[in-house]
Amino acid sequence: MKRVILAIVTLAFFLGLMEASLHAEKKLVIQGSTTVLPIAQKCAEVFMKKHPEANISVRGGGSGTGIAALIDGICDIATSSRPMKDKEIKKALEKGVNPVAHVIAMDGIAVIVHPSNPVNELTLTQLKDIYTGKISNWAELGGKNQKIVVISRDVASGTFECFKKLVLKKERVRPDALLQASNAAVLSVVKRTEGAIGYVGLGYLNSEVKALKIEGVFPSEDTVLKGTYPISRPLFMYTNGKPKGLAKDFIDFVLSKEGQKIVKEQGFIPLK
Repeated sequence: MKRVILAIVTLAFFLGLMEASLHAEKKLVIQGSTTVLPIAQKCAEVFMKKHPEANISVRGGGSGTGIAALIDGICDIATSSRPMKDKEIKKALEKGVNPVAHVIAMDGIAVIVHPSNPVNELTLTQLKDIYTGKISNWAELGGKNQKIVVISRDVASGTFECFKKLVLKKERVRPDALLQASNAAVLSVVKRTEGAIGYVGLGYLNSEVKALKIEGVFPSEDTVLKGTYPISRPLFMYTNGKPKGLAKDFIDFVLSKEGQKIVKEQGFIPLK
């Protein structure tokens, strides 16, 4: 009888370990870009409804923060609105992390102003001159005699990195620019500040702000896909090596027909 009881206790112990192991495999931590955040959050919500055993945590913080978390083993998937930098890849490899990129959507960076602003379009040169401090009043651009309040993203932002590369040509943002930690924060400041200008991912556009044409082209799904809108970029999810288990299942879902429908519903541009 003692042997039978011992066998039952031992079996229960190992079954408990197996259950705990299986439960651990169903946890997934996603961190990074605030641009990709609404896509990741909605996809996680739908995925968990389909797979109740999955436990997916989605956090923002910026592309740089997500990539750093992947390198440090804090998250399973890093979301990013820019490609990884050479120095990040080097650091990852030194720590035994092999970052693999997965393009999950396309996006345009929309330049936004307060709806009352009469200016409707800018050239890339004018936009650069605003952000580097050469132009400081809307009157210089055919607008009101009003100081331009420059709103930018902080250095952890992948959106900032893309804007810096595509618009600023790697020059510094003017020192009096107001730096914000997210797309939502930029939108919030611009919608309540008459002289403000900012930039956000396409999925964040709404009627509370006005998007400007850049080089005569309005930011939209059509113009980004055609390549005519000049400030566009792919959106990424990064994994350590080829994804497997829950990470693979989730990325496969994001890239599926249903996942890409969610991408479109969130205001971004699906791959198919």
